Amino acid sequence: MTATPGGWRRSHTCGELRAAHVGQTVTLMGWAFRRRDHGGLIFVDLRDREGLTQCVFNPATSAEAHAGAQEVRAEFVLAVQGTVQRRPPGTENPKLPTGEVEVQVSQFRILNESKPLPFPLEDQTEVEEAVRLKYRYLDMRRPQVLRNFVIRDQVYRAVRDYLHAQGFLEVETPFLTRSTPEGARDFLVPSRLARGSFYALPQSPQLFKQLLMVAGFERYFQIVRCFRDEDLRKDRQPEFTQIDIETSFLDRDEFLPIVEGMLVEVWRRVRGITLPTPFPRLAYDEALARFGTDKPDLRFGLELVDCSDLFRGGQFQAFAQVVAGGGAVKGLRVPGGGPLSRKDLDGLVEAAKGAGAKGLVWVKVNPDGLQSPVTKFLEAVKQPLLARLAAEPGDVLLLVADQMPLAATVLGRLRQELAQRLNLVPPHEFRVCWVIDFPLVEWSEEERRWDAVHHPFTAPRDEDLPLLDTDPGRARAKAYDLVINGQEAAGGSIRIHQQAVQEKMFKLLGIAPQEARARFGFLLEALEFGAPPMGGIAAGLDRLVALLAGEESIREVIAFPKTQKGTCPLTDAPAPVDPGQLKDLGIRLVEEP
Repeated sequence: MTATPGGWRRSHTCGELRAAHVGQTVTLMGWAFRRRDHGGLIFVDLRDREGLTQCVFNPATSAEAHAGAQEVRAEFVLAVQGTVQRRPPGTENPKLPTGEVEVQVSQFRILNESKPLPFPLEDQTEVEEAVRLKYRYLDMRRPQVLRNFVIRDQVYRAVRDYLHAQGFLEVETPFLTRSTPEGARDFLVPSRLARGSFYALPQSPQLFKQLLMVAGFERYFQIVRCFRDEDLRKDRQPEFTQIDIETSFLDRDEFLPIVEGMLVEVWRRVRGITLPTPFPRLAYDEALARFGTDKPDLRFGLELVDCSDLFRGGQFQAFAQVVAGGGAVKGLRVPGGGPLSRKDLDGLVEAAKGAGAKGLVWVKVNPDGLQSPVTKFLEAVKQPLLARLAAEPGDVLLLVADQMPLAATVLGRLRQELAQRLNLVPPHEFRVCWVIDFPLVEWSEEERRWDAVHHPFTAPRDEDLPLLDTDPGRARAKAYDLVINGQEAAGGSIRIHQQAVQEKMFKLLGIAPQEARARFGFLLEALEFGAPPMGGIAAGLDRLVALLAGEESIREVIAFPKTQKGTCPLTDAPAPVDPGQLKDLGIRLVEEP
């Protein structure tokens, strides 16, 4: 019965049929998801992108179709014709949109056969990721994976519709460009026509979008592929997608509401959720002090509290000495932390040490007093400590004494871990915030010079500009990050658009004028031709889709992702190339010793 469609035309999708279609003759095409032989009757669940329909092969209706159905196996491609009928009472499937009906098959064709599958295509199947990626085209037939890409498509459309309505132009920028250091290694592309020279794949369109502002486009965006040759983890890929935006003549407080509106529209259209605006704004120093991170998860409490003054000059010398040396004592109250065993608490101590702290003090608040390895040193500060942390019987208190920001970041990591362990994180909630006023520069002990925290084109706050000459470490940047559920989803800044300020910034970073011209000459020249005030943001589209889909890893929402080693099991990339290709490029491979 193998054949081509031979003039058959699909009348409906496999997710379309309802009770209103009963009595109609239909033609469906799709994949055989399941086949069940009940003796007299054979049932095949036919699946396409839109859903699944139960098809019945009854020998009393069509002996030929029934006989042919015995050849059908999982993932055979079928075309079926038949009549829509209600399922017998009691056999309806309320979990399926098509669950009220079935198709009584009169004739069908096998359009293609399938080899036995390397793994079942059920959503709940546990399959090694390398196997899934090797057969990604099969993995993507699973309804859950397909759902992720429906969400991704919805995000694309919502972003484009919103930004076009806001007056943005969608402009493509080059993939083959010149290497400009942006924090990670570039992927280099050798040139055949200019042997010995290389293009670089863009880590972001940063410089080009600034040039578009110089060109007078005023509002630009693109959904763009970016490339970074860096060590990978679950939220990193060597190639990824950004929503890239740049504007002219807007300051930070005028620009951020535009981005908020985009997020609100995406969440409304994809999840039917209204995100409350304006999004909260936390200064970098405040986020670090309260949550121990510049990516705070606001879905739960467990805020860090400064307890330094309670131990200044006190009996607990280990803490008093840290405070005297300019450090801090940060505290964290774990409400109802009583279930944490002594082994659990000792594990937290080791985790704190592993994160770089000298140690961690834990305190159990019992009805009859405090329980801790250092209880005797805490008696003098017992009452003010309990009051400062709003502690109650049954709570556990964690204290870290160290230099800032280490004391806060260590406790911030434990905050995240404990929230997961104690099920304090609401699973279906979204909490969004801005983190603003980042440091403009940070001191590199290794290189004995200042480094840009974001990039050399980030503008300092106007009132902090004099600090570039006197105290650069205190200067704040006009930079901002968008954080959703403790994950950085977007980051951007207002740019330097004045040549004098840019030169001052380069001088601070130790970039000589000739080096600046060599690295960024085309941009610096453009800034001399009437560059407007400008600023923008880049949002990680893969991360946004993963958040909306409830996926931990962005690999789940990228069609053909790489592994953590940067390889593609499907195509076996990267792979050697023909020696002739290398010869054309003037490249010779050198064996490593």
